[in-house]
Amino acid sequence: MTPLVLGIESSCDETGVGIVRGTELLANSVSSSMAEHVRFGGVIPEIASRAHLDAFVPTLQEALATAGVTLEELDGIAVTAGPGLAGALMVGVSAAKALALATGKPLYAINHLVAHVGVGLLNGGSLPENLGALLVSGGHTEILRVHRLTDHVELLGSTIDDAAGEAYDKIARILGLAYPGGPAIDRLAREGDPRAVKFPRGLTAPKYMGTAEQPGPHRYDFSFSGLKTAVARRIEADEAAGTPTPVADLAASFQEAVVDVVTSKAVLACREHGITTLLLGGGVAANSRLRGLLAERTAAAGIELLIPPVSLCTDNGAMVAALGSQLVMAGAAPSSLDFAPDSSLPVQTVQL
Repeated sequence: MTPLVLGIESSCDETGVGIVRGTELLANSVSSSMAEHVRFGGVIPEIASRAHLDAFVPTLQEALATAGVTLEELDGIAVTAGPGLAGALMVGVSAAKALALATGKPLYAINHLVAHVGVGLLNGGSLPENLGALLVSGGHTEILRVHRLTDHVELLGSTIDDAAGEAYDKIARILGLAYPGGPAIDRLAREGDPRAVKFPRGLTAPKYMGTAEQPGPHRYDFSFSGLKTAVARRIEADEAAGTPTPVADLAASFQEAVVDVVTSKAVLACREHGITTLLLGGGVAANSRLRGLLAERTAAAGIELLIPPVSLCTDNGAMVAALGSQLVMAGAAPSSLDFAPDSSLPVQTVQL
């Protein structure tokens, strides 16, 4: 059986509806409310939720028309149940439940983070054994080990404060750059010197027991709070001294600090857990320096690197449909319609 599955994504500021047949991508329609959040310098949950309400039906209609299918032809519906913004998740889940009730189709409530890995299967892709994933976005920075996509995903490391994308947004605001901060800093960093300022690399100092180095409790975890503080203090020092702030150099040095830690910890986790293929996902996967440095370091370590197209790295319904399709083919039972979205759903829970 090659199931036809519709996927619904509404965890943050993108309303996504995707349709796949097995692993073939038929449609990937996305409506973003990014422009509505620009003046606030970040995503406002209430605005995002209202935007999902407005965008869902047109986005659904567009996806069905692009795929050339009807709701009656579907074999299943998949929806992001978490993690994400509570109100935004509620809109997508409510829409999915309504469609499931109206059509009688089975509903699969799936994990947003695991869906980022499942997207690697689309259009001829494959997920080999000994697979890991590095997910870097505005809300998440995690290293995963994927034993079985449909029911066994292990969290190796995550951020203990801000996600990398969130840190980019905050530093962009400090530097007077536009929102979203990731693309703005990435562009400006190309004009600066990444070695101009030696910013701290959080949670990278070795731990010693006597004279022997021991793995610490945050071996694969990330922290960007100290880095943000260091950038802010450097700007304050320039202002106090009356000297111009080298914005391009600061952007480049900040970015280098982020991608240095993210890539080095990802490769370390791969080496120590027997991971031979690493998938990069999440919105920050579009960052040119992250992609470049990760490619260098994985190649040096003999690790295969998979990077889906940028349109499938950011939040979208196709990734939800892709994971839903895998669940259908694996014979997973549908979710009960009485489930509630979980804004902090752990990655180990692939399906509710």
